[in-house]
Amino acid sequence: MMSESHQRQLLLFAENPDEYVDTFSKDFRDGYVELLRRRFGTKRVQCNIVYQEYIAERDHTHMNSTQWETLTDFVKWLGKEGLCEVDYTEKGWFVKYIDRDPETIRKMEQNKVKERMDMDDNERMAKLIQEQVERGAKTEKNVKESEYTELKRESEDEKVVVSLGAAKKVDVPKPLAVENPFKMPSSKDKHSDKPGTSQKDKMPKSGGKRKSALDEIMEFEEQKKEKVNRKDYWLHEDIVVKVISKKLGDKYYKQKAYVKRVEDLYGAIIKMLDSGDKVKVDQSHLETVIPATGKTVMIVNGAYRGQTARLEKINEKKFSCTLTLSSGPLKGRQLENIPYEDICKIYQPS
Repeated sequence: MMSESHQRQLLLFAENPDEYVDTFSKDFRDGYVELLRRRFGTKRVQCNIVYQEYIAERDHTHMNSTQWETLTDFVKWLGKEGLCEVDYTEKGWFVKYIDRDPETIRKMEQNKVKERMDMDDNERMAKLIQEQVERGAKTEKNVKESEYTELKRESEDEKVVVSLGAAKKVDVPKPLAVENPFKMPSSKDKHSDKPGTSQKDKMPKSGGKRKSALDEIMEFEEQKKEKVNRKDYWLHEDIVVKVISKKLGDKYYKQKAYVKRVEDLYGAIIKMLDSGDKVKVDQSHLETVIPATGKTVMIVNGAYRGQTARLEKINEKKFSCTLTLSSGPLKGRQLENIPYEDICKIYQPS
């Protein structure tokens, strides 16, 4: 303690003691919080357990060189500064690390947005079901049910007379006269026809195939899926897209890329296939890419959003295509008249 080097350190410390104390306090805080984050994550743990692991390191900063006299004071300070969540129980003080990493916060915000949108979809579905229930209840009220009462006599001597009304005459339609197919039409018949009409148009439209109950149920379920899954955003990871905006520069205009990561539902980080450059874009600057027939595509919007399918046929006149589902519970089902913008080529790394 009386050595020249120690006396020199004392003089340096006496000139600016706050600077040294702040430096040691910062080192102690950073080491303690980093150990808490790396070792326990966001789990709730007793503060003394973390402290014992921290001082077990050889080159740790001692607490007696910091601004805190006790571990309790340090833990209270962590809670006051918002670095950790602290609470006191019979077993002592407990700390919980608060993750403020930008990537973690971004993921949490995306999850909140997704939960809010799912909640809106569920509310719309609940409202639709409630309207159907109310319509069914009104229909049942309008249908008068027949009431059956027990047959009772006013006196024992009274005879029960049952009157059978006269049977109603049912008009049976007369069979239509069948004309001779070999007879030539007369001039009167010719002039009686209106212009633009044909014998085929006069034929009653009969023999059309009626939908079965299963087909009607499947059609209703598809309409319900369409309402739920039809969104105003369509970006998915690992799909091939085409840049259609010159705002990104002529270098990327009309060039193809694949979606590396979706951000905030409407934006994405794309990687150009030719140059390998990474660009952050909005979905309005992109369009879907349609591969050749026989290739696998992803359905990016509509009733079967997020499922893969095989491209069977392309209808260039209607800007639509025919698909066969290759995933999901309805695997193998054929879908027709799917718009171009609802499907996209899947990226296959070479």
